[in-house]
Amino acid sequence: MNKRIIRIATRKSKLALWQAEWVKAQLEAHDEHVSCELLHVVTKGDKILDVPLAKVGGKGLFVKEIEDALLEGRADIAVHSMKDVPAELPAGLHLPFICERADARDAWCSREGKEVMALDAGAKVGTSSLRRRVQLMALRPDLDIADLRGNVDTRLRKLDEGQYEAVILAAAGLDRLGLGAHTTRKLETTEMLPAVGQGAVGVECRLDDDAINALIAPLAHEATRIAVEGERAFLARLEGGCQVPIAGHGVIEGETLWLRGLVGSLSGDTIIRAERRGPCAEAASLGVALAEEILAQGGKAVLDEVYQAQ
Repeated sequence: MNKRIIRIATRKSKLALWQAEWVKAQLEAHDEHVSCELLHVVTKGDKILDVPLAKVGGKGLFVKEIEDALLEGRADIAVHSMKDVPAELPAGLHLPFICERADARDAWCSREGKEVMALDAGAKVGTSSLRRRVQLMALRPDLDIADLRGNVDTRLRKLDEGQYEAVILAAAGLDRLGLGAHTTRKLETTEMLPAVGQGAVGVECRLDDDAINALIAPLAHEATRIAVEGERAFLARLEGGCQVPIAGHGVIEGETLWLRGLVGSLSGDTIIRAERRGPCAEAASLGVALAEEILAQGGKAVLDEVYQAQ
């Protein structure tokens, strides 16, 4: 019997390929009649490496070209880091299944093993994330927080070379690539609230492809889906992209979803935080309510300032 070929669209970075290979292995293990092939796609975010992401502009810097492959029929599914996926998807596509989340925390990687509060004033810390930047500025306004682009290996190499005293990366990415030893400490979510969807891998496909939807259904992880659904509803109501100082993180506590969110000013002077708890079945409405609370506290003015600066 001929095997059903599933074409998986993915970026070419080591981390993206790890995620795609993991999904490939899961699908092939679940159904012996399935064989997966990877379609490597270069995105706009991969091409522009000499400009801070926040200044490149637009949403979906790491997913648009991958979604084009789906819409054009060159791929059957796409595998994404959920933190890269905009809150709104193109017509005809959906994210029906999210795999079990890994560690959602950020990793503090210091060249000399120094903690955040132990770095000397003026020490250079690298990150490409406005979300991390504003939260770090709130903790240590005396640090020199500089833009850092490139894949995980590149960022760690720049740290080792002494170009930075410390860098902040996603703990899940380091762990998945076997690079966890570079982590000085994983920052607790009370110190550094993660990006929406951080640590989770999503599988996107065409809405009308019933066969593919059925094949990938076993990858779904219900608790992760609920938490990320709440987080993404929060992001959507704020009309935020991936390059905006917005953080959101959901945790399942029995039948309750605990959702926290924040919006920060570019200077780090203003950070508006809020949290909500509610039934898991109402994850989306909980996310919207959390966003409304932050907007009412002044979040709209903060975000308007960010968008004007960009």
